[in-house]
Amino acid sequence: MRVYSQWLVALVACLLLAAPVCAQKEKREPLTDAQIEEIREASVDPVARVNIYTKILSEHAVAIKALGSRAHSAARSSRMDDGLQDFIALMDELGSNLDVYAERKADIRKALKPLNDAAPRWLEMLRALPAEPSFYLARKEAIESGKDLADQAKLLLDEQDAYFKAHKDEQGQERAEPK
Repeated sequence: MRVYSQWLVALVACLLLAAPVCAQKEKREPLTDAQIEEIREASVDPVARVNIYTKILSEHAVAIKALGSRAHSAARSSRMDDGLQDFIALMDELGSNLDVYAERKADIRKALKPLNDAAPRWLEMLRALPAEPSFYLARKEAIESGKDLADQAKLLLDEQDAYFKAHKDEQGQERAEPK
């Protein structure tokens, strides 16, 4: 009985030690070091930052579209799933940035126009991808994230047009100044 309880304690200890190792999944970074640096440098310029994200997302869209036309293979399916996951993460990050800029009343209309032009193209590309089981869920989530981002950008542009029409003295500012 004593051997059994020692064995059980050892097993539980091993499982407790192994759990954090199993939980530490390698986190993918959808951006290159140069892109990360470019975004960091644009942290004080909301228009530049939104434009950079729009450019990066367009580059990812081109890469995903190119994968869609390749011959079916396990490697292609894995790369497609990874590419779609990266695309989702970038769209979500851009959406978070838009939330912050909207709250601050930063005038980002110049960046929203190219984003509003690009978002429907991204959605079209995502919908045109084959609905293969190996990346079906990632494709579905990417389409949902793309719709959310497109709706958010359109709504924000409309809101900003109305706001800055009424507050001409705040046009072009990075954030509304407290009054």
